[in-house]
Amino acid sequence: MTADKRSADEAKLRRRFRVIETEVAIARHTLSILHPESAEDLIDERDFDLDERLPYWAELWPSARVLAEYVGTLRGGGRSLLELGCGSGLVATAASLAGFAVTVSDYYDDALRFARVNVRRNGGRAARSILLDWRNLPARLGRFDVVVASDVLYERPYGALVAGVLGATLSPRGVAYVADPGRVGRPDFIRALGPLGLRIVTQTDVPFRDGQIRQTIRLFEVARKAS
Repeated sequence: MTADKRSADEAKLRRRFRVIETEVAIARHTLSILHPESAEDLIDERDFDLDERLPYWAELWPSARVLAEYVGTLRGGGRSLLELGCGSGLVATAASLAGFAVTVSDYYDDALRFARVNVRRNGGRAARSILLDWRNLPARLGRFDVVVASDVLYERPYGALVAGVLGATLSPRGVAYVADPGRVGRPDFIRALGPLGLRIVTQTDVPFRDGQIRQTIRLFEVARKAS
């Protein structure tokens, strides 16, 4: 994406949405993330009636900040990285600056637009994007060296679905990092990994503090079982 194209895409987002820029200190960088000012403004009753879809993507969740900080400390070295549920692109931006070849995915086209713009406006390499429904994965989604996701287990069915996407997208020696604040889908996610040939390598509790917000984010490292 050229600078002119990025500027044009950002201008379109600014015309369509009431936006704010939030500065986030991540792994020696201060990122400026453009995102909608209010997720509530984006609620569409037609989308909700269709599949109870809500615009969670517009928020900068604590889990995304914790995951972005961790991914930002890794050495990408050109390795391929897929983000599930990219939201406005905080994690994707940190990953791109760390040297990963980033692909962002989400259920919302607008999330992909914000993510692509935020990667480029912070100096990262242009990200590829995929509109992705975990219930109906495309046949040629591909395999990735690293797969990341933050706060994606907020509905019970998503536990098994997210595990299934990891099984479908991780390369044979790939690794996944999933950040979760204790959502209802976590137990099903953990249970679903084994039958898919996946295992939890490590799990680390990371305290998050920001003003009145107090959370403990669990960071799961997932890989394939040894054959």
